[in-house]
Amino acid sequence: PTASLLYPYGLAQRDHKNPKLDDGTSKKLSIAVPFTFYGKTYQALYVNNNGVISFDTRVNQYTPDPFPLADGRPFVAPYWADVDNVNGGDIFYRETTDPTLLARVTEDINQYFPKIPFTATWAFVATWDHVAYYGSTTNKGNTFQAVLTTDTKTSFIILNYWDIQWTTGAASDGDAETGLGGTPAHAGFNSGDDTNFYNIPGSQTEAIINITQTSNVNVPGRWVFQLDDFKVTGVPTEVPKVADGKSCWL
Repeated sequence: PTASLLYPYGLAQRDHKNPKLDDGTSKKLSIAVPFTFYGKTYQALYVNNNGVISFDTRVNQYTPDPFPLADGRPFVAPYWADVDNVNGGDIFYRETTDPTLLARVTEDINQYFPKIPFTATWAFVATWDHVAYYGSTTNKGNTFQAVLTTDTKTSFIILNYWDIQWTTGAASDGDAETGLGGTPAHAGFNSGDDTNFYNIPGSQTEAIINITQTSNVNVPGRWVFQLDDFKVTGVPTEVPKVADGKSCWL
């Protein structure tokens, strides 16, 4: 992948940073523009260290459960696993109406969804930057990003997977040295009702480490979804395979 997969983030972008706390979260973040997710409108969200953006309530849970969840928590899971930012890495976020960023987001969405008229008027960028896993004895880190965007009616999310080196924390039965095994990370969407959800292929299997190679928009490491009235488009029929201990597409 090229460096342009990730939208700009970090202190130079005036991002906020989550506290260094295992299973921690941001404070409740009121957003300037209502964001529609599975037909419901939200005006606040949380950025949770464990790879989740949630709308109603914090998510401290570190071992992922398969969707749909029985308890009605509406959230997006870019990469739900046991992140420990005390061990390493940072979780950045910002709400933005920066014209340069919105122009880039608009251009990308228009390319992937040419039949949907869309001009981004708002975005929320959350980035997990080289984050470590709980119980890690190495310096392995994952870098991934979620960008929520809306024109006040239609809403999208762009998920960017730049570098994924581990799938599982030690408390989820993962290996402390490899960050693999146990109950691997989950990527997808839980609407909050028990009928609407989506699991990105490879979720909660060892193949999720290959998410930097998969896509539904022909950009390796990028998944993009319309969220207001959730739709799945362009999903590869092949699930990534793992053979001989090496990750590969068959």
